[in-house]
Amino acid sequence: MFGLASALGGMRRKVWAWPIGIVGNLLLLTVFLGAVFHTPNPVNLLGQAGRQLMFIAVSVYGWFAWRSNRHSDGAAVTPQWASGRQRIGLVVALVGGTLVLTPVFRALESYEPVWADAWIFMGSLLATYGMARGWVEFWLVWIAVDAVGVPLLLSAGYYASAFMYVFYGAFTAVGFIVWWRIDRASSRVVRLGPGT
Repeated sequence: MFGLASALGGMRRKVWAWPIGIVGNLLLLTVFLGAVFHTPNPVNLLGQAGRQLMFIAVSVYGWFAWRSNRHSDGAAVTPQWASGRQRIGLVVALVGGTLVLTPVFRALESYEPVWADAWIFMGSLLATYGMARGWVEFWLVWIAVDAVGVPLLLSAGYYASAFMYVFYGAFTAVGFIVWWRIDRASSRVVRLGPGT
């Protein structure tokens, strides 16, 4: 519920989305360290657990960034497309980070296939950062994360989490359309001038 509330707040561009998300991340941290916290599922997904810590750190950045940018309409950010250079940076960081983290997660004995865990970690980092920056593409990065994450969670026996990410995948598609329309509308106002 915390994750859904945070995603809804993010779609509506509300600052409160960030602290709500942090609470959800703390709860999920205990889930993905099953062996450490003696949960019903004794499998540790170290990338998923590390992802929660990363979410908390990047969410603090997003929280402060959105608080300082709040608009008169209550929205914290105006959606915009990343530049071509920023998009290339996202792709390079996603692929390169996955390649670098895969052997690290393997050494830490994360669940196989380890590359999927690394992909999810890097994609989550980049999507959260993109949300903080107000880039429309961050929703598409989430879809790429969910496309890999759902099969990984199913194979590890995290069925409830897999179902949650299927739902999030549909939600992120809607979020993408919402932010895309906001960007188009604001671009039109800039092109034509206010009141047209």
